[in-house]
Amino acid sequence: MRRRTVLVLVPIVLLVASFAWAQFRRMDSSIDAHLARPESFDGRFHYCRAVYRQNPRGDGGSWLTDYPLADIDLSIRVAELTKIAVSFDQPGQPNHLIVRLTDDELFQCPVIIMQEVGRLFFSAEDAARLRTYFLKGGFLWVDDFWGSYAWDVWEGEIRKVFPATDYPIVDLPSSHPLFHTMFDLTGVPQIPGIGTWLSGRGTSERGADSAVVHSRAIADAKGHVMVFMTHNTDVSDSWEREGEDPQYFYQFSIDGYRVAVNALLYAMTH
Repeated sequence: MRRRTVLVLVPIVLLVASFAWAQFRRMDSSIDAHLARPESFDGRFHYCRAVYRQNPRGDGGSWLTDYPLADIDLSIRVAELTKIAVSFDQPGQPNHLIVRLTDDELFQCPVIIMQEVGRLFFSAEDAARLRTYFLKGGFLWVDDFWGSYAWDVWEGEIRKVFPATDYPIVDLPSSHPLFHTMFDLTGVPQIPGIGTWLSGRGTSERGADSAVVHSRAIADAKGHVMVFMTHNTDVSDSWEREGEDPQYFYQFSIDGYRVAVNALLYAMTH
């Protein structure tokens, strides 16, 4: 009964709060101001956006896609919908952070998030640091990359971190615990960028080549997910663009937050 009540209330809570928190959209988006430093961490949850190198043969945007509103909005929603202690500054704004893969601050982030990873390139140093991060308990969520070419680029880069022979990429079944930490989900929905949706092109940004959403993962020896991949969907745009169109909000943002809350709770409890 409690779970049903939560599911009913989520749309109401999110819509009301989208107006109450409008002030945060004026937040300073300076990259340097949010670059993670030793003093940035206060023992609470920070949205940690990971910086990556641009791949000259890649496909998509960059590590800055959806910045900073996705980071801000998700931080606020996590504080509203869960008991996770989210870090806010004195004026009450989320302390979202940008972290470089080669900096020690990486290891202060239990979860890092990357968008548009079809454009990503890992150097040998990046790959070694990430491998250490994962094996120490870190969790990476990659989102918003579309089509078979972007997938091939991403897969080639993550294989620098984890070889296929030891760490296969698997499709997560609907029964996986990640889909049931707070909300009972059957998987990850296809969420288009708001521009695609408003143009009337449906939900698949690359047509037939991105028609099917893939929810995939790389797990450790105990079966715990270390890398969560949401391919052919743009979950983070549902956070960034939540206040731009009521229909988009109801059709996509609510589900986008459900996926995010489940993923974060899974990452911090497994």
